[in-house]
Amino acid sequence: MFQAFLIKYAEIAVKGKNRYVFEDALVKQITRSLKDVDGSFNVYKTQGRIHVDVKSEDYDYDEVVGALTKVFGISAICPVVVLEDNGFDELAVDVVNYLDEIYPDKNKTFKVNARRARKNYPMQSMEINMALGEKILDAYPEMKVDVHKPEIWVNVEIRDRIYLYSIEIPGAHGMPIGTGGKAMLLLSGGIDSPVAGYMIAKRGVSLEAVYFHAPPYTSERAKQKVVDLAKIVSVYAGDIKLHVINFTEIQKYIYDECPKDELTIIMRRYMMRIAQLIAEESKCLGLVTGESIGQVASQTMQSLLCTNDVCTIPVYRPLIAFDKLDIIGISEKIGAYETSILPFEDCCTIWVAEHPVTKPNVGIIRKHETSLSEKIDEMVERALTTREIIEITK
Repeated sequence: MFQAFLIKYAEIAVKGKNRYVFEDALVKQITRSLKDVDGSFNVYKTQGRIHVDVKSEDYDYDEVVGALTKVFGISAICPVVVLEDNGFDELAVDVVNYLDEIYPDKNKTFKVNARRARKNYPMQSMEINMALGEKILDAYPEMKVDVHKPEIWVNVEIRDRIYLYSIEIPGAHGMPIGTGGKAMLLLSGGIDSPVAGYMIAKRGVSLEAVYFHAPPYTSERAKQKVVDLAKIVSVYAGDIKLHVINFTEIQKYIYDECPKDELTIIMRRYMMRIAQLIAEESKCLGLVTGESIGQVASQTMQSLLCTNDVCTIPVYRPLIAFDKLDIIGISEKIGAYETSILPFEDCCTIWVAEHPVTKPNVGIIRKHETSLSEKIDEMVERALTTREIIEITK
């Protein structure tokens, strides 16, 4: 029944003279999202709207809607019946038939909302509203007009053709991928970091990711779990280059040379150092982590100060004020939760001290790191040169 989808956006509309950049990026992302959907589609923009015309009759409606709801930048998806302009009487018949097919239960309130983008149409918007409302009430007396809070908005947009729709499916909102620069996500096998990647991508940021692997203490299944999580995030964020760092040698060296209660903080500092080196190489504008204040010992304010101490580029923490239930809710929403809770431990959980320091002092941590100076730079260089790069595509 629906020959097209009208795509609405919200935040993009306030971008002024740069709006076309965001519209073009949204068209690109919509086209990408439909690439693997059965059917043929034409995606293009008009003033204030993006259109998706269906060029084949055998497309899968649910599959198209599912793909579009994962595109950041879309506020609403409106399945549209496209009508030729054959005069008002035929339009009225089409509207009455549309309501009959879409709403078997007619015991509803409605409001007609006509817009004339084409000003040479012989009736003004208010006249169309009143005349169509009358035709609907004649056909279905059980329906009632409610101009304040109608159950059904009967939208009629008169452009080169006439677009009829009443369904608005909520979109993902946010900004189109690629309009906000690029960042490096520290991706583990837990619940938090995939959600952080999703959240930062929602602001239009494209992603690369780094995962710290510790064989033989962490298994290949643990690495595959992270790859699977990256694939889930890529559904929303686009293609992701995943850098897999062998961190075992560095972790063992820190374990042998540093105080046990500081292991997590010092390991975390070296993860941040390595992530920044890769980020600078990849022209990323910051690091992204899944940290939330106070969630674990390495995420107290004092601990975050210590990890920030080694970074000279911004560290973005989109989950910083979220509690665990908030994060789990988003993880479930994006389809990552069941993968995140698989029992394959990452390197952060293998080397946890029994009593980790919760209020580390930056000066003391720096002093204790000097015991690593003999070999650590060589180990970091070796970890970078031996990394594995996995291209994650949707």
